[in-house]
Amino acid sequence: MLFISINFFSCSEDESTNTNPPQEQVALEFRQELNVSYGTDNDQVFDIYLPANRTLQTKVMILIHGGGWTSGDKTDMNDLKELMRQDLPNIAIVNMNYRLADENNSPYPMQINDITSVIEFLNNNQSEYVISDDIGFLGGSAGAHLAMLWCYAFDTNNNSKMVASIVGPTNFTDPAYLTSNPVLDEILETYGIDTSIPFLEEISPYHQVTSAAPPTILFYGGQDPLIPTSQGVDMESKLTTLNVINEFTLYENSGHDFGIIELVDAWNKLKTFTQTHLE
Repeated sequence: MLFISINFFSCSEDESTNTNPPQEQVALEFRQELNVSYGTDNDQVFDIYLPANRTLQTKVMILIHGGGWTSGDKTDMNDLKELMRQDLPNIAIVNMNYRLADENNSPYPMQINDITSVIEFLNNNQSEYVISDDIGFLGGSAGAHLAMLWCYAFDTNNNSKMVASIVGPTNFTDPAYLTSNPVLDEILETYGIDTSIPFLEEISPYHQVTSAAPPTILFYGGQDPLIPTSQGVDMESKLTTLNVINEFTLYENSGHDFGIIELVDAWNKLKTFTQTHLE
């Protein structure tokens, strides 16, 4: 798939006799910080892009890359990041890395904990960055799974205003997974994840979503060899049943990656959805 400059109007040295209005802050300039550390591991870093003219009402979109929970990097989301900066210039962007799973480190709850750590870091530095605590999520594949799961099960403060899934797994008890799926098999067998139904439900956005979930937009490919179509179809049905605002698009002829026509369509829909629920 795809520095803060703060200036103040001058004021009288003798404030007791100053009849001018209180000090006013000149609009902030664009600011970016790359590889901001939010933990002790080398993978616990993010890039942040803060728009000009931001205020404490400026919302934040968090990008979460895919890679099967075991690979990938925030640079994989650079194209989406640039589209957001161009078409959604009033939103702050956080493009995060997270610790990758291996034979010694299971993806859950490690990667969910990393998302929580990023949110806590942003909240602790809200005044420094001049941003709101309202957030949205955009994830691809495994990153979409993590985004949905965090929003549905771990956002205890209900700060998530939207979540977008691009080909994200939603339900690990789906018969399409339980029968035979090489991707899930690799995760379960190589990394020793509990294969019991209660655990699979615990890590499935489909089973964790409630009526309090944020507006959700879903994109899936009808010919995806990794993510069964039912993952998107069933998620959309569950969201609708719970009266959660949602949009669902299935590109019948697309696989795990979309073609240019589908990508343009997806971006236009995602942009409108974000403008409605986050901007």
